Amino acid sequence: MVDKITDTNKVIVVGKVVSEKEFSHEMYGEGFYNFELGVPRLSDYIDILPVTISERLLVNIDLVKGKYVLIEGQLRSYNRYVNNSNRLVLTVFARDIYEPKDEEIDELLKKPNEIFIDGYICKPPVYRTTPFGREITDLLIAVNRPYNKSDYIPCISWGRNARFCEKLLVGDHVRLWGRIQSRDYQKRLSNGEIITRTAYEVSISKLEYIENDNNRQKEEEEAVETNI
Repeated sequence: MVDKITDTNKVIVVGKVVSEKEFSHEMYGEGFYNFELGVPRLSDYIDILPVTISERLLVNIDLVKGKYVLIEGQLRSYNRYVNNSNRLVLTVFARDIYEPKDEEIDELLKKPNEIFIDGYICKPPVYRTTPFGREITDLLIAVNRPYNKSDYIPCISWGRNARFCEKLLVGDHVRLWGRIQSRDYQKRLSNGEIITRTAYEVSISKLEYIENDNNRQKEEEEAVETNI
């Protein structure tokens, strides 16, 4: 994953196939399928992540439940119109797939879920604390893609990272490393029905603020020029 297309959005996940593949769509004569991958955490919790993959990558691979695979690709987003509203949908878009040998699996599972993204804050950060006092800041990062497209990726920071991220401005340039996690939550519909949904987000382990490419510096420079 060294080409410019994937420089700003890199994902490597290792886990078990936990669903049958289903046809998703066709683009320029190329068919794409969706399936779910169970990716373990060190805490023994398993994140169930959606994967989109081209039929061209499946020529010599049979995606059966229980099989371990390694996926390299990107975390992509798109809007789906559901119940009269737009909903942001995330998926791991596979650019390569590998079937590890039995003797490789234990070593690969030491780091089964890694993501790097390089993008821009596109929504004011939201700082909050949990009932147990844990500090959290929610971010939405826009990551550029070729052909004037962008992926919008929800991210969550913790502790001192949360305190730092609270002060970021829309347009600030950041690079971050972490893992993709799934989280179930309950939503009450307009008719009173309560349904369970799954959200996907990047849990940030390391964040780098790009000081020479951000709105904050530009605003400070404009303020200095105004006062001269």
